[in-house]
Amino acid sequence: MRKALRWLLALTVLIGTLSTAGAATAAVPEATGTTDIKEQLLSIPGMSLIEEKPYTGYRYFVLNYTQPVDHRHPSKGTFQQRITVLHKDVSRPTVFYTGGYNVSTTPSRREPTQIVDGNQVSMEYRFFTPSRPAPADWSKLDIWQAASDQHRIFKALKKIYTRNWIATGGSKGGMTATYFERFYPHDMDGVVAYVAPNDVVNDEDSAYDRFFASVGTKECRDRLNAVQREALVRREPLEKKYQAYAAENGYTFTTVGSLDRAYEAVVLDYVWGFWQYSLLSDCDTIPADAATATDDEIWNSVDTISGFSFYTDQGLEPYTPYYYQAGTQLGAPTIHFPYIERKYVRYGYQPPRNFVPRDIPMRFRPDAMRDVDNWVTHHARHMLFVYGQNDPWGAERFRVGAGAKDAYVFTAPGLNHGANVAGLTADDKALATARILAWAGVASPAVQADASAAKPLARFDARLDVRDVEREPALRP
Repeated sequence: MRKALRWLLALTVLIGTLSTAGAATAAVPEATGTTDIKEQLLSIPGMSLIEEKPYTGYRYFVLNYTQPVDHRHPSKGTFQQRITVLHKDVSRPTVFYTGGYNVSTTPSRREPTQIVDGNQVSMEYRFFTPSRPAPADWSKLDIWQAASDQHRIFKALKKIYTRNWIATGGSKGGMTATYFERFYPHDMDGVVAYVAPNDVVNDEDSAYDRFFASVGTKECRDRLNAVQREALVRREPLEKKYQAYAAENGYTFTTVGSLDRAYEAVVLDYVWGFWQYSLLSDCDTIPADAATATDDEIWNSVDTISGFSFYTDQGLEPYTPYYYQAGTQLGAPTIHFPYIERKYVRYGYQPPRNFVPRDIPMRFRPDAMRDVDNWVTHHARHMLFVYGQNDPWGAERFRVGAGAKDAYVFTAPGLNHGANVAGLTADDKALATARILAWAGVASPAVQADASAAKPLARFDARLDVRDVEREPALRP
């Protein structure tokens, strides 16, 4: 990604780019030469087709790619990693997306893909099933190995998609895009990281306490705090309801240790979960007087926001790789609850170790996040971070320092974990869009001269352009 800024495009390239950008949305996807794009993809060693799905104006492929379990020792086994390719045209730039979890096999287009009107490659993060080696050596689940997965995919596909590439992702996916850039800084032409947490010092989390003391309005905070407290005050009757709910659905609690631990974990996620996924206007849905609310009203509010199924064995199992990484490299925040008497809080925010089966060994490595943070601060190039003003994850965020160049951190007013470029202030939105277009190599002369002229090159597609919040666990240390 450390490439020279392309502020001025050569005239011949510019004319070709503009003609392509102007017609790109309506164009029929083309492959290089006369070879069909599917044949080109499947000619890559280790690439195999799972299925092709139709979508107007694109070709969409779900693929498996053979990856080494250990990139340091490629001969010691392989696994199949799922990727998807939303193919527009090889003459267009390509966006490399990961959410940091499972990959969706439904055609979708992330915001930078719409902005540059490009192709999109999406990667399933290693160890999220089915992209998990068997047997699973969990020591090979780390940020460098995952970045190396992306590097190999990029090298393989760059031979087909030869134009500029931009990495992107939201939340854990934003972290993933950042780590990829840290370890392979020459691969991408730009990075757009959405709502990416940056827990540099795992044991210092006071920024989160300050966030929850001031987010939104006092009225909304008081409502949420009161419901959370009331759910712990009424622990006995609501846990009986939880027992019945678990029995009805076949839920068990072996990993977390007990129904009581699971219940408190769900309740303590309540306030965090609200701000992560809701807006200030949603405060009207919270019981106004928790003390007089019925048990069902308290239960339903907590269940809607936190989800009583989550800390069951069945709810935790799909997120084992996430909690493993949180407990070995990523870190996990701890917050305090000054409005809840200590007698009601038995466990507090529990560590990631409690949410991973005990037969999987874990050891925390505090140097991992410090290394990435230092690199971003001093060496970021062509990087753009977007955060939501009311998103708890943004309390500890990436920042760019004097050593960074053409790198930005933006905050979307009033938005949550779904913050994006479209939600920025007008000036920030224009600047962010202009930089993305420039990094992708498709900025027009008008945009190069004046960022306010920058707009997405592709029309919004209500089915294709996913704008939902990146759903993942609320922060549960």
